[in-house]
Amino acid sequence: MPTRICMLLMAVILLAPICIALEPDSGPASDVKEVRQLIERYMKAVDTVDLNLLSQIWSRSSESSFIYPLGEEHGFDAIEQHVFQDVMGGMFSARDLQTQGVTVHVNGKAAWSEFHWIFHARMRKDGSAVTTRGVETQIYRKEAGRWRLVHVHYSEDRKGAP
Repeated sequence: MPTRICMLLMAVILLAPICIALEPDSGPASDVKEVRQLIERYMKAVDTVDLNLLSQIWSRSSESSFIYPLGEEHGFDAIEQHVFQDVMGGMFSARDLQTQGVTVHVNGKAAWSEFHWIFHARMRKDGSAVTTRGVETQIYRKEAGRWRLVHVHYSEDRKGAP
């Protein structure tokens, strides 16, 4: 009998992650699709430090903000300079951002996404490889008929992707 109970418990423990369903996207499909495209462009902007692409993603509003383990940035110019030029371009010679478990929610002129990510990079100073994992929330606002990123908040992912 104890062997059966142990086997049953092991089966439950091993299969539990498969049974946990991710929350589905919500909102109009065309808006969800556009926000997902912004996330793809955001990933490309991180990987390439393409400032032109970055300016097509982010709102130019002074309300734009970026919260991350190194601090807080407010306004597009600070985000562009400190997060993308100084950190992404200055610290790393190569970058590869990969997302997992992306969900998008749209409600009127506001939208948000949640996802886990893995970031593989090469340090500019010595060429060493680095891999970090995080969980991120992005908030978007519809401006002049187009979705624009207005806020990013990320932190270390201690649990791993779903």
